[in-house]
Amino acid sequence: MAQEAVMFRAEGSHLPALVDINSGAGGMESEDFAYMLFRMYQRFAAANDMKAACVNLQNGEGGGVKSCTLSIAGENVYGRLRSEIGVHRLVRVSPFDKKNRTHTSFASVSVTPVVDDAISIVIPDSSLEWDFFRSGGAGGQAVNKVETAVRVTHLPSGIIVKCQQTRSQLENRDIAMKLLRSRLYDVEMKKRLGAMEMAHEKSDDVSFGSQIRSYIMSGNRMVKDHRTDTVNNNVSAVLDGDINEFIRAFLLHR
Repeated sequence: MAQEAVMFRAEGSHLPALVDINSGAGGMESEDFAYMLFRMYQRFAAANDMKAACVNLQNGEGGGVKSCTLSIAGENVYGRLRSEIGVHRLVRVSPFDKKNRTHTSFASVSVTPVVDDAISIVIPDSSLEWDFFRSGGAGGQAVNKVETAVRVTHLPSGIIVKCQQTRSQLENRDIAMKLLRSRLYDVEMKKRLGAMEMAHEKSDDVSFGSQIRSYIMSGNRMVKDHRTDTVNNNVSAVLDGDINEFIRAFLLHR
């Protein structure tokens, strides 16, 4: 119990979370890695009695993911998943390379707490700019021919939120506003943490040398967290959502 109290003492640990995944440079290889992380967090949520929903998804050219947002609810979700913030690195023989060469690719993960109704955040209508567009789909009958997807820009901060979770524009507007409130809350939380903490957690450079964790699928197969030196040799299990070992090590280390 003492360790649990230490792990989840940070402000907002009990809140649900938004998990944003963005592929780095590298085309289909990086987009495929982003999809692998997307699936990993979905499976992590399912294995830990959490509920995950895809709020926004931008598909890559080869079936992977350019960017996506998962909304995850459950016990201490933000407290757990803040450990995932940063650049993730994949090393493997690329299935997209006809010469079977080993490639290194990157994807970034950011995690934002989802605020509840007890936290008051006032957003004037005049500070918002709305755009509406068709939700992406697989084509054919799955294409949405009505502009139900929404994009809202918070003009003072420049924060942009997209939502295409439902087939209702009104519902997507409501979800987008909730997500915007959460992102503004996260900005305020980071201000309180101070410049040193922000520099530790923020990872804008999705490239070599900035990674928090490496997933090595060629040669000596393993997953290594570079912040705690935690290693798991069962790469498949980790990519299937078994990341509690890394989460616990990070939170106790911090």
